[in-house]
Amino acid sequence: MREPKSLLPGLFAAGDAGELESFDQFLHEDVIVHAPAGLSTVGLQNERNSWRKARDAMPDIHHEFLEVVADGPVVAARCVVTGTLRGAYGTFSAQGRSFRVDQALFAHVRDGKIDELWEIVDTDNLREQLAE
Repeated sequence: MREPKSLLPGLFAAGDAGELESFDQFLHEDVIVHAPAGLSTVGLQNERNSWRKARDAMPDIHHEFLEVVADGPVVAARCVVTGTLRGAYGTFSAQGRSFRVDQALFAHVRDGKIDELWEIVDTDNLREQLAE
């Protein structure tokens, strides 16, 4: 069983690398992910599908974790997300533009896997960077 503090960095490293089949090591089958821009999902397979779309639109997406804190079943993290939007994703469509935004993550952990996840992204800053 993974340490709660390792779950968020591990999940996002797998997503960045396109290793979506490994998501079952980090997420419960019935995981709920609250995400901005209409990208919330329910269920492991739906979260994989969301990441497939993300990787199609931003093949160079990268999450750099700056801080991770765990307190019992709750994990919080702060990271910087970078990439280049090469196709439409969520409510964003500015193609070919690079971005760098702050993201905060909060997760509830049950039995060594993420049960529920909240993604908070500086979407105003992202819109500014992707403006045409």
